[in-house]
Amino acid sequence: MILDGAVLVVRLPNWLGDTVMALPALAALRAARPDALVTAVGPWAPLLTGQAVADVLLGYPRDGRKRRKLGAAVRAMRPDAAVLLPNSFESALAARRWGARIRLGYDTDLRRVLLTHLVDLPSPRRHQVDEYAGLLEAADIPVKSERPKWRLGEDAVAEAGVTALLTEAGYAGAGSLIGLHLGAAFGSSKLWAPASYAELVGRLSERGFEPLLIGGPEDITVAEAVQALAGTRVASTVGRDRLEILPRLLARLSCLVSSDTGVAHLTAALGVPTVTLFGPTDPRLSAPRGRSGRSIEGPAPCAPCFLPRCPIDHVCMRAISVASVAAAVEEARAA
Repeated sequence: MILDGAVLVVRLPNWLGDTVMALPALAALRAARPDALVTAVGPWAPLLTGQAVADVLLGYPRDGRKRRKLGAAVRAMRPDAAVLLPNSFESALAARRWGARIRLGYDTDLRRVLLTHLVDLPSPRRHQVDEYAGLLEAADIPVKSERPKWRLGEDAVAEAGVTALLTEAGYAGAGSLIGLHLGAAFGSSKLWAPASYAELVGRLSERGFEPLLIGGPEDITVAEAVQALAGTRVASTVGRDRLEILPRLLARLSCLVSSDTGVAHLTAALGVPTVTLFGPTDPRLSAPRGRSGRSIEGPAPCAPCFLPRCPIDHVCMRAISVASVAAAVEEARAA
């Protein structure tokens, strides 16, 4: 077995959604090597607390000085092997600087000289969950699950915090809560128009659901536009939901509508139905894998382009109708 050392390091992906999609591979590594000290390093690593996939969880700072300090700490652990989930040159260079004797990753981004064990990048590309699993399988570690699963432990204080947040947000508790996540870290090309969300608010309310706007501080302006266009007050946690309670907030939903974003993957991993809107990205590569999910693609001759910003008129996302999204919510909840 390649990963037979006593100290193993996993370089996690840089995005929330990719980190969630790595859970089956991480769980397989933990199950195969229960005796090893497993350290997971990545921007979203602290969020994995309680997921039982690693012994040590280390955030990956952007600041160069702090990153060098982290590197020294990892190097002091004397890692025997590093599994590189990102396909970047930087991740391979970091693993070499950490002193990992075995460095396992996909053969891409000119990093062949930095890796000791290379795996050919699939062609055609596979779903991200499967590509992460492929790295472990190349190390003779079978990955049994194809679906990420998120564990919510008992925490009465955190649950009370979610309840207080929803009350503050204006949730009346009159109907099933449907989350509408407004943002996407990838770029504006993924975003559905505020007018479409506003119309969806009306359609969902007519069907007895209670919409809840969700998003970060950067989505406040969009949330204000949705509120204005909807012509009614919509419950909103935009800019107020803290990362540490986000999974518990999402677990309160009966369905989430969003673009292709990390929050959709986290919601699906919690077992909550999702409706995910795809334009510039490909659902065959990154659709959330949950017990009940629907993906809606905006038809356009240029899609998927994988561009963070649309250079033309956002044809793909504009092609997604409000009626189709409302119907998909009903279908996802009934599945």
